[in-house]
Amino acid sequence: MNKKIELYAPAKINLFLHITGQRTDGYHQLQSVFQLIDWYDMVSLEYVEADEITRPLGAHGVSLENDLVVRAARLLKKFTSYPHGVKIHLEKNIPMGAGLGGGSSDAASVLIGLNRLWDLNLNQSELMSLGLELGADVPFFLFGQNAFVEGIGEQLSHIDLPEEQFLVIFPGQSIATKEVFQAETLTRDHAPITISNFLASSWKDPPFGNDLQWVASKICPEVNRALDWIAQLAPSSVKRMTGSGSSVFAAIPKTCSAREIDRMLQKLPSGWVGRLVQGLKQNPAYNSV
Repeated sequence: MNKKIELYAPAKINLFLHITGQRTDGYHQLQSVFQLIDWYDMVSLEYVEADEITRPLGAHGVSLENDLVVRAARLLKKFTSYPHGVKIHLEKNIPMGAGLGGGSSDAASVLIGLNRLWDLNLNQSELMSLGLELGADVPFFLFGQNAFVEGIGEQLSHIDLPEEQFLVIFPGQSIATKEVFQAETLTRDHAPITISNFLASSWKDPPFGNDLQWVASKICPEVNRALDWIAQLAPSSVKRMTGSGSSVFAAIPKTCSAREIDRMLQKLPSGWVGRLVQGLKQNPAYNSV
């Protein structure tokens, strides 16, 4: 049995995000396409003989009880009645509260890694069911591929996306997902589409957008500032917020050189974080050793 495993936990962007309804339990029905990108947190799991879960290194300012990586480990341990423990080190690189799914990806990587480290042999479906108890985005990262997403985020269909590179900008301010979804001004009646509708068109076309963007920009004006910033430097690109914000992104032609992108990123306002990322086909956590 391996005593230690290290895993990449990738971020994602929403190529579009439509809110199609709201259930009686308060959860929102949505449709989206989730694209994995190569912006990573690093999760290190070390087997311990003792019946304990510790986290010597984690996200800054996040308590042990609220940390999704700890909650994921505890949930899996309880579900399987596993008698031993783990020491978790989490190196955060993906900004928190940015709409990039970092926390959900971290939790998924813990489930993937502990399933292997503890020799539990749970199948992907079982892991995804557990992941849904932690958050609506966690099943996607356990699904491991780019997906057309429906329901509250748990209905996933593999979708083959073209290889693109994206400029992703986090404008230094986080937004609470709950605040955006609870806004009275949020529209919740976007007409549903099918995968065929999406594949017959392009996510860059006007019918597609992010229904949360207008609400999020009222809560956090930095969202619009970030969109305007990209518009000035890449005027021909389609700009969009990802998730519930506050990060925004644009597809950048591969004809743009790395030097050009570096020059752009050097002009970022103080406190902002920007990165040129590549779209991924699969979640690398499944290939970690």
